Amino acid sequence: MRLRALLDTDSLGLRLLGGEDELDRTVRGVMTTDLRDPSRYLNGGELVLSGLAWRREPEDSENFVRILATAGVAGLAAGEAELGSVPEDLVLACARHRLPLFSVSEAVSFASITEYVVRQVSGERAGDLAAVVDRHRRLMTSGPAGGGPEVVLDLLGSDLDLAAWVLSPTGRRIAGATPGGEAAGAEDTAGTADGARLAGEHLAAARSGRRSPHRVLLGNTTYSLFPIRSGGRDLRETLLSDWLLAVEADAGDWPAERLDLLHGVTQLIAVERDRRDAARTVRRRLAQEVLELVQTGAPPAEIAARLRVAAPVLLPGLGTAPHWQVVVARVEWEGGDLPGGPVAQSLLEEILVDPGAAGPDPADRIAVAHTGDEAVALVPLPALHDDDSDAKAEGLHAGALLAAVQEPLSRGLADDGRLTLGVSAAVHSAEGLRGALEEARHARRVAAARPGAVCAAGHEELASHVLLLPFVPDDVRRAFTARLLDPLRDYDRRHRAELIPTLEAFLDSDGSWTRCAGRLHLHVNTLRYRVGRIEQLTGRDLSRLEDKLDFFLALRMT
Repeated sequence: MRLRALLDTDSLGLRLLGGEDELDRTVRGVMTTDLRDPSRYLNGGELVLSGLAWRREPEDSENFVRILATAGVAGLAAGEAELGSVPEDLVLACARHRLPLFSVSEAVSFASITEYVVRQVSGERAGDLAAVVDRHRRLMTSGPAGGGPEVVLDLLGSDLDLAAWVLSPTGRRIAGATPGGEAAGAEDTAGTADGARLAGEHLAAARSGRRSPHRVLLGNTTYSLFPIRSGGRDLRETLLSDWLLAVEADAGDWPAERLDLLHGVTQLIAVERDRRDAARTVRRRLAQEVLELVQTGAPPAEIAARLRVAAPVLLPGLGTAPHWQVVVARVEWEGGDLPGGPVAQSLLEEILVDPGAAGPDPADRIAVAHTGDEAVALVPLPALHDDDSDAKAEGLHAGALLAAVQEPLSRGLADDGRLTLGVSAAVHSAEGLRGALEEARHARRVAAARPGAVCAAGHEELASHVLLLPFVPDDVRRAFTARLLDPLRDYDRRHRAELIPTLEAFLDSDGSWTRCAGRLHLHVNTLRYRVGRIEQLTGRDLSRLEDKLDFFLALRMT
């Protein structure tokens, strides 16, 4: 049934408060809730009934409506019994998210509306219900646990004559065949390019708030794109890691039963996605342990021992000690309201996938840890010649990493997100990992100075003093950092003034007062006061390049 039909039934007592242009949405079910976050109970297409008990202050409306819109509900019906009338902040929030909003008269019970919707929806589906249930049963018994997404896509092809495949957010084929018939993992330049374009269209449509499925025309072929959601609260957190289902068909005129079936398919594939994520837990933990040892200055022998444990997991079947390369990624959102580390971790795992790797998951040799807004990858590189201890490894190059993913990821980050990457040179021992980590971080800073939503830089672009920084003797490091930073640490300890974090943020913002103040959530005048205090305590001038460089190096040496 359509939302419009609800207004034509006088006994329901519904009054439309907004969303007149969206009344042709299909209602596939009904749910009554007063939870502040009902997302885990939503499948999409529901009419949500709420008495508004979750609303404690006006700001709650925006969060609640955003959750409903992300879940793809058909509309919201708000009861008037709790507050007397529907608050204006809820009306405005629904308008921003293009969510149809109805008010429910105090004289009408939610049970009456629920009974009506269920009766209508059930009646419309009665003719094809047996076929839909049978297909769902077959999918459930033959799905991810019995063969992964390929089995589900095969059933779509045999039962509904639909060519479909699963894509990553960069357009990489995870399962299924391209229209030309190539299986996932096979070399197909055209298919890869089409996948990237479809992923880019999907990301752009989702960020703009358009309702799925998204229909895209490539050449003479129409594709329908269905999100495979992981259930996160904020679209920006999940969109850049979620898979999508691409179907070679126009879903614009599909009946509700077929759309329901495709929705069920995406839920099954989401289970497979969760399984693969769980399988990465061990590699992520190994990477986190090595990263913590490197950052805390652990003895090389201890780091080497941990690497010997990690090597069989990251390089199964290889009997030689690998070279290692470090890749650092950072995701930053405008306003700093979201942690970028988990998003950077997922993106880095995707970017570093080797499509030619053996096994069901080509990401099975990637170990990525994250902290704050930063993700760090340990990439094993086997030597070219096992019998030559000085043999060089085939390394990653910054430009090549982004060649196929820059366009779709840029559309997913839109105007409020940024991804920057730095790539180190290959090192052949634990002693070199600290330098490689510093090198990759400095390369990322070079990338951050460039325009664009997605940028990368490699070790070859770094200046000589940055290359030498990790190898400065410890006593020189301590003397240099103490002279510059000890006065600030002492002041922070006595006054809790946060001068050190302010200095770091100021340098990270390339000396931009506005950006730094926004990142720290400070007024610009407060920031200027703190910077002035830093200059007064150290005798330095942060408008001078030389003094900025000294502070930069001192912070990196700690």
